[in-house]
Amino acid sequence: MGKAEIRACAPLFIVNNVPLALAFYRDRLGFEITYQGPDPGDIFFGIVERGAAMIMFKAIGVEPVPNHTRDIGGGTARWDVYLSVPNPDELAAEFSARNVEFHVPLKDTGEGLRGFEVKDADGYVLFFGRPLEN
Repeated sequence: MGKAEIRACAPLFIVNNVPLALAFYRDRLGFEITYQGPDPGDIFFGIVERGAAMIMFKAIGVEPVPNHTRDIGGGTARWDVYLSVPNPDELAAEFSARNVEFHVPLKDTGEGLRGFEVKDADGYVLFFGRPLEN
């Protein structure tokens, strides 16, 4: 029996304000809002998607705890999500045109990756990149 394929995963970020999180990902990073609710007057859960990437957001009345806040300055757990991007240079140019502020600019990393980091309003750090070609 072969292994069943898994194509993607979706992190769930605890946020302060779901509508604000959704707007950032839509307006700044080009994601599509695919769910917000449970009703228009009470939006405490939402989902954005772009390609195979999906991120979920939920407001539960507690402060967000991004990975870097647990790392106590060690720098070894600075990302909350890695988004696989075939052409990070092209995406960085798109984000620059949208005036997205880069937390770490596009570069080749010491971990053998090419990409960049963006920090959202709740402090979550997203790495957009790919392995370096040999």
